[in-house]
Amino acid sequence: MIKLIASDMDGTLLNETSQVSKENAAAIRYAQEQGIEFMVATGRGRTEASPVLAKAGLSLPMISVNGAQVYDQAGQIMFTIDIPKELVLQVITVLEKHQLYFELATTKGTFSNSHAMRIATTSNYLKEARNISRKMAIAMAAAHLELLHVHFVPDFASILADENLQILKFIVFALDDPGLLAVATDELNKLPHLTVTSSAKNNIEINHVNAQKGRALKRVAELKDIPLDEVMAIGDNFNDLSMLEVAGVSFAMANGPEAVHAYAKYLAPANSENGVAQAIHRAINENL
Repeated sequence: MIKLIASDMDGTLLNETSQVSKENAAAIRYAQEQGIEFMVATGRGRTEASPVLAKAGLSLPMISVNGAQVYDQAGQIMFTIDIPKELVLQVITVLEKHQLYFELATTKGTFSNSHAMRIATTSNYLKEARNISRKMAIAMAAAHLELLHVHFVPDFASILADENLQILKFIVFALDDPGLLAVATDELNKLPHLTVTSSAKNNIEINHVNAQKGRALKRVAELKDIPLDEVMAIGDNFNDLSMLEVAGVSFAMANGPEAVHAYAKYLAPANSENGVAQAIHRAINENL
């Protein structure tokens, strides 16, 4: 019997309007009533993920920033895995060489050194995800920006100098030439103790090698004394692969890349069709 379910958010738990549907929220509560613990496993930081969950009346444990920081249901940190500052400097050197825009997810929030690029990357994502006009996407991106509380700095020197701040993840974008990401990834893969994943075709995400959703989920299961064959994972993209591989029961979303489907035991309907809810009910009804 499943005792723990971990679900990705964007493209999985969240629908095409980036909200938790009533059906998905109801299914989560149904699972909890059956004694199953439900948690989200997201590339977002907690401050970015929590408001979306709260809007649906949900307060959940969280694997955040791709596994770099994990919280219990009360919002207390269970553990943190950061990127050492000396390695951060090496990553920045590679990204700047290829003139790639990036943001830093840290223990004090997300930092950007360009308001214009933040708007451009967010609007590009919204335009593709929701099939809307560029003008509307830019307007939504500006509003979205205010909700995320992104911190803007002229450069990242002050961030690196802060001894009380830890770097959890790089979020890297290539708007005009995604091929640059592949070139940069080849160089980044030569650096030690890093993992490079992707949650969209025009971005990569860089974490410490131990900060992966799958490794975090395995550690949470161990802390709760839950065997991995009683753990279920649901995801849609490449930064979900590690947890789809480690969980005893795994669902890939139909809206995700076909290459991801091969890593899961089951296929769930698209996020626009309440795929998470259907996966939960199937797992419980069929005793997967």
